[in-house]
Amino acid sequence: MNKAYRTRIAGFLFLLAVAMLLSVPAFAQPARPQNPPDISGEWRLESNEDPGQLGALGQPPLGDYLGIPFNDAGRLRAETSAESIWGTPEYQCRPHSAPHQWRGLGGARILKEQDPLTRDVRAYHIQFMRSLDWPIYMDGRPHPPAYAPHSWTGFSTGEWVGNTLKVTTTHLKDGYLKRGGPQTTDMYTMTDYITRHGDILTIITVVDDPIYLDEPYVQSTTYVSDPTASVPLETCNASSFAENGGTDRHHVPHFLPGQNTALTEWLKVEDWVPVEPTRGGVKTLYPEYRSTLNGSASVNSLRVPFSHSAVSVDKRIADQSPRDGEVHVLPVQGNIYMLVADGINITVSAGEDGVLLVNTGSAQMSDKILAALNQLANAVVAPPTTNKCSGPNCPGIQFGWASPYMNAIISSPAPAKPLRYIINTSAASDHIGGNEKIATTGFFPRGGGFGGAAPNVGRIASVIAHENVLNRMSAPAGKEAPTPERAWPTDTYFDEFYKLPAYFNGEAVIVYHEPEANTDGDSIVFFRHSEVISAGNIFSTVSYPLIDVEKDGSIQGVIKGLNHILDLAVAEYRAQGGTWIIPGRGRLSDTADLASYRNMLTMIRDRVQDLISKGMTLEQVKAARPTMDFDGRYGSNTGSWTTDMFVEAVYRSLKGKK
Repeated sequence: MNKAYRTRIAGFLFLLAVAMLLSVPAFAQPARPQNPPDISGEWRLESNEDPGQLGALGQPPLGDYLGIPFNDAGRLRAETSAESIWGTPEYQCRPHSAPHQWRGLGGARILKEQDPLTRDVRAYHIQFMRSLDWPIYMDGRPHPPAYAPHSWTGFSTGEWVGNTLKVTTTHLKDGYLKRGGPQTTDMYTMTDYITRHGDILTIITVVDDPIYLDEPYVQSTTYVSDPTASVPLETCNASSFAENGGTDRHHVPHFLPGQNTALTEWLKVEDWVPVEPTRGGVKTLYPEYRSTLNGSASVNSLRVPFSHSAVSVDKRIADQSPRDGEVHVLPVQGNIYMLVADGINITVSAGEDGVLLVNTGSAQMSDKILAALNQLANAVVAPPTTNKCSGPNCPGIQFGWASPYMNAIISSPAPAKPLRYIINTSAASDHIGGNEKIATTGFFPRGGGFGGAAPNVGRIASVIAHENVLNRMSAPAGKEAPTPERAWPTDTYFDEFYKLPAYFNGEAVIVYHEPEANTDGDSIVFFRHSEVISAGNIFSTVSYPLIDVEKDGSIQGVIKGLNHILDLAVAEYRAQGGTWIIPGRGRLSDTADLASYRNMLTMIRDRVQDLISKGMTLEQVKAARPTMDFDGRYGSNTGSWTTDMFVEAVYRSLKGKK
């Protein structure tokens, strides 16, 4: 084996050993120093341990996976990724992925946020050239629940272990492990160990992504203090169309499996490197791998002492949509709240006009949902409060009372207005299950009477859905309907959208039909002032989308619906935040999360279409595993919607039902 390659392998082993030593429990570490070293200041990027062709710039050549403990899924994901995706609208403003931030050009600035009285550091803030502010909280706060949003910098907490600051980061978006192909899922945890020795700052980063890596990936970076340095800001001038010359704003650049022919171009220069280890893999990191290069052993026979992930994938995914029989409330934006009701997301608009629900969850959760709605409405709209005004000129006083707040507001606030609207985004049982019970608690006065000229449908909440939802829930005269009549929509629409006739809680609410998506009756709901979109079943962060081909669902329709949401939504800054998107199941998301889901489905669609064009049968397509690099994140071998069922639905919707 070449000496340079042996040096690289030895370097990775050393870094791994250092990280393991730093990871031992806190009680075995030196006590926290009374005055920990000051890591704030301006820092210049000096070097990292990767001496590759472009390693000094943190940019390995395309296809260089040396030292990456890839599994098969991670390798496939890397080899089918295209750098040209950075020219698409959803990518142009993205900052560097978190594992790459320390290695990007431009240096780093570390700021201290201190308590003004005790002078304790409450948080560190780290800034890079192409990044958002990265706060590291030092005040002991817990990490958010799994159904809270993810961001580019994630949620970080820090603790001093001896003279080293240990930073634990969760809630990260998917991105890249390194430039040039290697990707990460949004399930990874990143741990940084930051140590200052004089003017030298050393950072050891451990990336634990159990879906794409067989063991945590360890890398180190060195910075030097430079008081004259300044971190520049790379501004974003992105447009709504692709920068790569394309005219299709929804185009997703990618390679079909086996068609990325540029992966070994760099080896024409670095011809001393054997091809096999450039594909990565946990066994290539250890000295035992040398025996495979001279033919004395096979890779499959090797036994190496690799470490295992500390992340439970199944638990982390399940926690994004907790099925615990409870209702969890997450404030979103403006008037909007997200209820997680035993794994099903319900969107709530609460305000002075009353309450609007998008979907009602399963029937067995109705009582708990109603209790949560009552508590939320009273807390948001009519909370008891202290007296902030006295005298006849108080704002809002109409009759000149001197102390109008003494009883009317402090002791007995007016009750919140009731449920007014329910919008069903589909006829799925977990969307309409609570209709019958929850709608009857609402109040929406309608017409009726006029000498019997207009029917009176009652004074329950208005239940709105596309007419195909009513068709699915009802039945022709003389036949038994699959759902009780009291659960049916009271107001339906047949056009491409439906607008509430007036502002509700101070904003326009628009319902858009997404034809041939999961079924023929799916809708999304746009709260235009709060900037929130309730996506229904066309989007989930915990599973592949359910596509019912018998009810005119299709993979093309789901992708079209996701593209429609991307057209409506606007990111706040650096391709995150802004318009929030509530999925049918899973964590609160934004345009970047939705784009990743759309990209995944587009890649799978194109792969299946390619296999169909080669004349493959359904069983042959399943055997080819076109979803392999995404199955660890969204797939399932058990339950009501398995990976096989999803692949079959994609195949049938592309080939035709028969």
